[in-house]
Amino acid sequence: MNIYNPATNEVITQLETDTSSTVNEKINLLRQGQKAWAARPLTERIAILQKFSTALQNDLEHCAAILTEEVGKPLQQARNEVNGACSRIEWLTTHAEKYLGDEWMTESGATREKIVYEPLGIVGNISAWNYPYLVGTNVFVPALLAGNAVLYKPSELASLTGIEIQKHLYAAGVPENVFQIAIGDRNVGELLLQADLDGYFFTGSYPTGKYIYEQVSKKMKPCGLELGGKDPLYVTDDITDIKTVAANTADGAFYNNGQSCCSVERIYVHENVYDAYIDAFRAEVNSYKTGQPTEEGVYIAALTRKQQPVFLEAQVNDALAKGATLLCGGHIIESAGNFFEPTVLVNVTHDMAIMKEESFGPVIGIMKVKDDAEAIALMNDSLYGLTAAVYSQDENRAARIQNQLNAGTVYWNCCDRVSAALPWSGRKHSGFGSTLSHVGLRAFTQPKAYHLRS
Repeated sequence: MNIYNPATNEVITQLETDTSSTVNEKINLLRQGQKAWAARPLTERIAILQKFSTALQNDLEHCAAILTEEVGKPLQQARNEVNGACSRIEWLTTHAEKYLGDEWMTESGATREKIVYEPLGIVGNISAWNYPYLVGTNVFVPALLAGNAVLYKPSELASLTGIEIQKHLYAAGVPENVFQIAIGDRNVGELLLQADLDGYFFTGSYPTGKYIYEQVSKKMKPCGLELGGKDPLYVTDDITDIKTVAANTADGAFYNNGQSCCSVERIYVHENVYDAYIDAFRAEVNSYKTGQPTEEGVYIAALTRKQQPVFLEAQVNDALAKGATLLCGGHIIESAGNFFEPTVLVNVTHDMAIMKEESFGPVIGIMKVKDDAEAIALMNDSLYGLTAAVYSQDENRAARIQNQLNAGTVYWNCCDRVSAALPWSGRKHSGFGSTLSHVGLRAFTQPKAYHLRS
């Protein structure tokens, strides 16, 4: 399998892909090691995962350089991702004993009662390319902490990073018969679905997630799906610092080239502040530097998938054909790599694909609304339900709006943010199940109830 640099489309290297035979060998190896791993004290597993975090920090520049080379994100954003993964590991390891240890419900009387959180067994993790350290950490770290063995399939677009993850886990003390990676494209992912694993956790698109769920449901095995989004943001008319809000919300839309499941993908602005917001937003986007991801100061770099610029161009053309106005960008950047201009469209409607279908790129549609009620109706007019943001000076007003939004995460005066302390979960086509927080730690366990009578 060729590994390409999306900024140049040159071949970085070639990797041998897994086969049915090698996948089965790895699963058998994990079966041999999982019970011994689960039998180790939780404190030992915690210490090993903390060593993994330290190893990533000590090798930050090397890990970030590989990540940038194979997915095309700016080098500083790659550093930010590795550091962000370490922060999540810190929270997960710090709180693992509290949420994975035995939980006494009744400690006195004739019958004592407790819950024990046992591991699932072997967890299959089919991961994503856009934030391989972060979305991987969401799954394999709590899975390992809980005593599971993990068969980790990185995206074929982030395979080199997957190899780095495995290398650092082994160096930290995770046994080879507890963590294995499967290298390859969707055909290798299919082998994982056919295998007899004890839990499946996928991060990626809705169509693929739906297919995975259909296959796994036949086995009656746990399945967690972190899927895409068409995340809305609303700017109310009580905002006073328009320039700062425009800068922050533009960053929410364009960071990582808009290739985040929780990127802002559609914006609604109250008519009383619309013109001022549009002027400030356009100025902010026009200030972004586009170029090679290793160049200093570059904010918009290469799109990871080669086909994505053509897809984005089609969304833009659809919007223009239906009456939208192009404020900036809108075109493929002619180069050897996968580049698209940061793009802002106004006079958009929900008849346009750019306001209804996931874009996953540096494009945004901004729509004027007359009041909060209209904004709420439009924000909820989506098949997705991952995140939604409200910018307002009034927390009570923001809360009234948030309470009516059908999304797994809501923000007030922030956006495009994930916290290890809070559950990360989607609704509707954005998936189901949760990672992160105490909910995410326990997602990789099967609770057992104990009734103990003296």
